[in-house]
Amino acid sequence: MIRQPALTGEDHKSHPQVARANGRPSLRAAIIGFGISGRVFHAPLIQADDAYVLEAIVTSDPGRVKVARASYPHARIIATPEQLFAKVDEGELALDVVVIGTPPLNHKQLAKAALERGLHVVVDKPFVPCSEDGEELIAAATDAGRCLTVFQNRRWDGDFLTLKQLIHDGKLGKVRTFESRFEWWMPGGFRNWRDTALLAEGGGILHDLGAHLIDQAIQLFGPVAEIYGETARYDYANKSDADQDAFLSLLHRSGTRSRLWMNGHAARLGPRFHVLGSQAAYTKWGLDGQEKALGEGMVPTDLEYGIEPPERWGKLGVPGSFRDEPTRRGDYPQFYAQLAHAVQTGSAPPVDPSDAVEVLRIIERARR
Repeated sequence: MIRQPALTGEDHKSHPQVARANGRPSLRAAIIGFGISGRVFHAPLIQADDAYVLEAIVTSDPGRVKVARASYPHARIIATPEQLFAKVDEGELALDVVVIGTPPLNHKQLAKAALERGLHVVVDKPFVPCSEDGEELIAAATDAGRCLTVFQNRRWDGDFLTLKQLIHDGKLGKVRTFESRFEWWMPGGFRNWRDTALLAEGGGILHDLGAHLIDQAIQLFGPVAEIYGETARYDYANKSDADQDAFLSLLHRSGTRSRLWMNGHAARLGPRFHVLGSQAAYTKWGLDGQEKALGEGMVPTDLEYGIEPPERWGKLGVPGSFRDEPTRRGDYPQFYAQLAHAVQTGSAPPVDPSDAVEVLRIIERARR
């Protein structure tokens, strides 16, 4: 667990324009990368939280620069991470938190550069290409006395929160099998770095989406004892060796069996969750709606944010007696709320980076 000294007002004297939230200095944040990660997730979530001020966005893509300037006129748009860190070194830009939303190949280098400057760091998933890189970053954060965390936002999916509550309340009994899927029909590929990155660079659907599914399974059912995996690739037109279809079977020490599917070439989608317990089953179709809502411009402070309509609720029960199970409100903003609390009080971060390293170890074992 990475802990850090509590933030004090002395840290902000050089920047008198910083707003204050709940009597504490707001955290000055920069986002490196403004693709789907920075544009859809991090920037809206940070902007909506009074504990933060979005000071800078790093992107050199002309189209993304235009969107960033229009959406966040008070943020500085900086072309490269090197320029961002140079401004920090020269005292031209004061920051507290750096969010890294670039392809995973760059994550270790950028996170270390931020930690060396005394900044707290959020790394998007996939955390890093391999578990050794993750351990190195955790050690660097410990040495720097700064918070390092990983954006495992799917811990705050509404359907996952619902399932977690059902298990906690004992409504399923002893969960025997847990089936979880991230599937799309995208035969043309993701049309971004995910289509071309090599396995050694953190590429592949198992590394990308598996980071979410494995993390969720461990959060629900604990450590993994046995692992079986299958991967496949269908597009051989480019030189990437990254998988486009993956399946994992995990036997948890608790006795539950998790079966996880990741596929971008699914012409018909399976259920998001299909969970069989000793007393009841829970089946849920469709992905959590927060990513779609944020991508379409809904802000996290909207009264309808994170709320799923009844027609999309899952089913709970046994044969002959199933009922709709209301989906709990999705809550991605909780990640940044918990991060602010961690930085300001020295408490635990929203996601322990050691959890992300354990996920990487499972992926590595499955591929071997």
